[in-house]
Amino acid sequence: MSRLPPTNPAMLADISKVLYHESTILSRLDELAHTLTEEYRGKDLTCVAILNGSFIFMADLLRRIPLPLQVDCWSVSSYHGTTSSGQVNFRQTQLADVRGRHVLILDDILDSGVTLRAIHDRLAAESGALSLKICVLLRKQIGQARPIDADYVGFDIPNEFVVGYGLDYNEHYRNLPFIGVISEAAIARG
Repeated sequence: MSRLPPTNPAMLADISKVLYHESTILSRLDELAHTLTEEYRGKDLTCVAILNGSFIFMADLLRRIPLPLQVDCWSVSSYHGTTSSGQVNFRQTQLADVRGRHVLILDDILDSGVTLRAIHDRLAAESGALSLKICVLLRKQIGQARPIDADYVGFDIPNEFVVGYGLDYNEHYRNLPFIGVISEAAIARG
C-alpha cells in the first residue's frame, strides 16, 4: 500500500509538479527487478550504489531481486545546488573486491554523465569485474558533458531539476515519496 505524501505544506509548496507518484515508481521497479533477475540469474553479482541519492532506489529495487548478491556503497559527489561542479569527489579510497564478479552500478539520475563516467571508468580500470553495467532510476534528456549511457533506465525525464525519492536539492526533499520538479522560487531561496 502506498504511503500518503508528506503533510508538511512548506515542502509540498516547493514542488511545481509531480512527475512520478510512488505507486508508479514501485511498479516500474517491479519491471526492472524482473529484467535484472533474468539477466543475472546464476551469476555472481555485486551492486555498487552511489550515495546519497540512490539509497531509496537501491533499497526498493534490491528487495525485489530474489538472487544472492553483494552490495557496496560509494559516496561520490559532483553537485552543488543545481549544477555539476565537473569535479567528481570519491569519499573512499578502497574499492570493493569485485574480481571475477558481475557489477551493476546503481544511481539515482543520469544527467551530465560526469559522475557516472568517472565511476564506470574507475571500476573498468581497477576492478577486474567480468562485466560492468549501469542502472539508473532517471535519465535526463539532455546532451551529456561526458557521454555514457545506462543499460537499464527507470524513467526518461525532461531537463528539469527533480527531487524526492532520494534525490535532493541542498540535502533537502530526499524523503518525499514521489519524484517532483522543484519550483524556481525554492531554488532561488537556496
